Amino acid sequence: MYKITVAGAGYVGLSNAILLAQKHEVVLLDIDKKRVDMLNEKKSPLNEEELSRFLQEKPLKLAAMTDAEKAMTQADLVIIATPTNYDPKLNFFDTSSVESVIENAKRYAPGATIMIRSTLPVGYCEKTAREYGIKNLLFMPEFLREGKAMHDCLHPSRIIVGKTHEGQQETAEKIAEIYKNCAEKESVDILYSSSTEAESVKLFANTYLAMRVTFFNELDSFAEINGLNTANIIKGVCLDPRIGDFYNNPSFGYGGYCLPKDTKQLLANYHNVPNNLIAAIVNANTTRKDFVAEQILATNPAVVGIYRLTMKADSDNFRQSAVQGIMKRIKAKGVEVIVYEPELPDETFFNSKVYRDINAFKNTANVIIANRIDSVLKDVTQKVYTRDIFQRD
Repeated sequence: MYKITVAGAGYVGLSNAILLAQKHEVVLLDIDKKRVDMLNEKKSPLNEEELSRFLQEKPLKLAAMTDAEKAMTQADLVIIATPTNYDPKLNFFDTSSVESVIENAKRYAPGATIMIRSTLPVGYCEKTAREYGIKNLLFMPEFLREGKAMHDCLHPSRIIVGKTHEGQQETAEKIAEIYKNCAEKESVDILYSSSTEAESVKLFANTYLAMRVTFFNELDSFAEINGLNTANIIKGVCLDPRIGDFYNNPSFGYGGYCLPKDTKQLLANYHNVPNNLIAAIVNANTTRKDFVAEQILATNPAVVGIYRLTMKADSDNFRQSAVQGIMKRIKAKGVEVIVYEPELPDETFFNSKVYRDINAFKNTANVIIANRIDSVLKDVTQKVYTRDIFQRD
């Protein structure tokens, strides 16, 4: 049994901590005391059913705290799952939260293996290992879906461990074995690579998914302008087994925690590499939002209602949701915008009134924008603008 410290109680950190706490002693470290207190009361601070169920029903060896020294002392493994973000204006990926944990780990757990699961710039781990003089730094990319983080930890699509030097093979194999033994999936593909290759896998995988979202969104734009049936075209295209009938439901654009920042971060790594496609994937998201906003504005609405700010069903993530881009474009044209978002405690969002009474919201809006359709809107379908063709995420 290992003593493991997980830094960061977001979706990645919390789901990893719960997974590993089934068989190991895990301390979850976070700067948010309210979040820590909830976890110690076996309450999930995140809106995901399976996370809550595991916390309440499973006999986990899990404690949460804000004290880094107490959390890391005697740890065999420190897992970093703190947030990082890319600033496209500065062409800079903010990894300060990761560095803070590394410094604490060096101070309080000098003998521990450090493994990063946060999304990083390509080449970050090798550079950081040199600069900090760390011989025990690894990188394991995460591939968790919003709203399905616990499920994806239990049933991983693959396990990839990236090494900062070749002498880490034995340690990498131990890490992979720890994760494999805690998962419910019987057979898992395992890949060992350099940390830089593993960092690249994460960015390229998410950029490919963004490309697929973009492809079907542009197919939908074509069909809408030409008066064609989007569903028929998509079904016909996806009957080709090489393409497959999945991840093909049109939307207002890709968003969420990962795809917007990861596509831009990957593009930043192409500054001296010829490319057309990577840049197009980044730019296409703006084009899609422009198109959707123009379609709505063409109806000359007096009041536009935004039904939910979340990225998709069963998620509490507002960050980088595509509908916010539509909202801003419509407001810029002087049209009044209101928001229905029961998960938002504020009375306004970007100076737009927030409704929690669904009936008042439906009665006030002339047009209702819904990235994902909901049965609660069935009585006002004539007002609803959505590109949710198949009614799934």
